[in-house]
Amino acid sequence: MALGLGTAIPASAGDTLYYSLQQCREMALNSGMSAQSQKETHLAAQYNRQAALAAMFPRVTANAAYMWNNANVHLLPNSSEFSFGTATVNPDGTSSFEWSGKSAFGRIENAAHGTVFENAVTNLENEAGQKVADAYKTLYDKLSPDMRHLFVAQVGVSQPVWVGGRLIQAYKIAQATENIAAIESEAKHDDIIYGVDEAYWRVVSVAKKRELAEQYYRLLCQLETDVKEAVDEGVSTQSDLLKVTTKRGEAEVKRLQAENGLTLSNMALAQVCGLPLSTAFRLDESGLGESSLPADTTNMQLAIDGRKEIRMLEQAEKIAHSNAMLAAAGLQPNVIASAGYIYTNPNVENGFSNSWDSKGFFTAGVVVNVPVAHADDILRYKAAKHAAKAVEIKREEAREMLTLQTTQANQKLMEAQQKIVLARLTQNNAAEVLRMAQESYEAGMITASELMQAQTAWLAAATDLVDAEAEAKTTETQLRKYLGKL
Repeated sequence: MALGLGTAIPASAGDTLYYSLQQCREMALNSGMSAQSQKETHLAAQYNRQAALAAMFPRVTANAAYMWNNANVHLLPNSSEFSFGTATVNPDGTSSFEWSGKSAFGRIENAAHGTVFENAVTNLENEAGQKVADAYKTLYDKLSPDMRHLFVAQVGVSQPVWVGGRLIQAYKIAQATENIAAIESEAKHDDIIYGVDEAYWRVVSVAKKRELAEQYYRLLCQLETDVKEAVDEGVSTQSDLLKVTTKRGEAEVKRLQAENGLTLSNMALAQVCGLPLSTAFRLDESGLGESSLPADTTNMQLAIDGRKEIRMLEQAEKIAHSNAMLAAAGLQPNVIASAGYIYTNPNVENGFSNSWDSKGFFTAGVVVNVPVAHADDILRYKAAKHAAKAVEIKREEAREMLTLQTTQANQKLMEAQQKIVLARLTQNNAAEVLRMAQESYEAGMITASELMQAQTAWLAAATDLVDAEAEAKTTETQLRKYLGKL
């Protein structure tokens, strides 16, 4: 029935499957949904750490935009007044110019009024005014770019030069968070193993109790048969038979209870291992009576330092200190460098031209932000420092509690080992007493009631031994878990 712990595939006989403790552990670790969830959490923490590291490197962005406008942009008004006159661009696209009376043409026109030069001066004035109007219209059109279709494309690079240590502390927080996820995964691994071991040895112990109940029941059935023959022969009374029959009925109930307990224990183990609840299997019982883990008090402190609870609190303390540094970063200058390339249509290289042969232009700059009066950041920094101190105190408190817990588990294992020694001695004595009582009853030296007392004492002693052995195995696993030796 015993299998090697390294066996990976269960053997079968009929409808019964045989599993070793190691096989049950492996099945629970591979099929448990909580273990898979913890694995995904760890992977998420890894990517968050990588993202925090990537934030320290340049960030490249590309943008493109298109905009439609229902009207053009005019940088000059349609009518401009100068010291020598007013130029106007009419809505129909024509242009005109009106000389002022104070201009040179105005004075010449006034001087030539009523003379033979009046018409010539007027024609010259109109011709010169139109030239000025046409020139203004040309300038007006040049400064009226076609903005109905606007295209903009931009590629930029930004690099944080110094942001008060925010990026470094963010990376440390992400790193500590990843470590916590890894430690939680280890803790879940240990919890699964402990749960499997507990369910495994419970099945083994209940199976042994069922065998004991079956043996006890057969003993009483045989005794009932013997007493019936003795009643028929007149050497025993009906009262003796009634006592034996009653005891046999109680034994039958105990046998049924043991059978039901084994069924429930099998279902619990199957559930932990990820097997169907209806699975019926036999287990390797070879290590039930063995529990050896010497109490090593010299390495107790080292074991406590390696406890997952302490390691998680250490990472939490690092996170708290990094949060304090993040709050302090709000009091330090920030320097950001950036560079980019911009392409537009209409382009600005040659008077808002709509051509696509533009080369665009590059930009580069540095932004410096210096906090002057940030009282809220000062208060946040102080609060974060106290929060970090609280985590540090909690870690020291947890160290004391875990030391007490490990010491208790160590003592409990030693007590369980002593219980096994005493229970074996008691069981051996009870078995010897039962043997002598059986011989004495067959010789007619004791009554059936006295024999039943010996049988009951034997059952109790054997049951106590099974309980002590199962308790020792569970306690051993628990202590190994506390010492980090699973």
